[in-house]
Amino acid sequence: MVRLPLTPAEVERGQRLGALMRQARKDRSMFEVAVAAGISPETLRKIETGRVATPAFSTIAAVASVLGLSLDDVWSAINRPMQASGRGRGSDERPDRLAS
Repeated sequence: MVRLPLTPAEVERGQRLGALMRQARKDRSMFEVAVAAGISPETLRKIETGRVATPAFSTIAAVASVLGLSLDDVWSAINRPMQASGRGRGSDERPDRLAS
């Protein structure tokens, strides 16, 4: 399977997702949250740093659940800057994609 390069919007959205999760984790350890979500601490570290910009939906859902975030809140938070700038699904972007 050939993986297409990420668009700048996808990279930015991944960075916002990581920042949101880092902020929601507060004082909890990365290890504690990762284990509770059923993922490796390294996977959570990559998401939080934006190195994995498009994690699988099930991963996002599991981490969000552990952090007490609704998926609606996650979606709203990671897409807010694009909506505010008037950018949406333009011709230069692929449809919104959270999972690869």
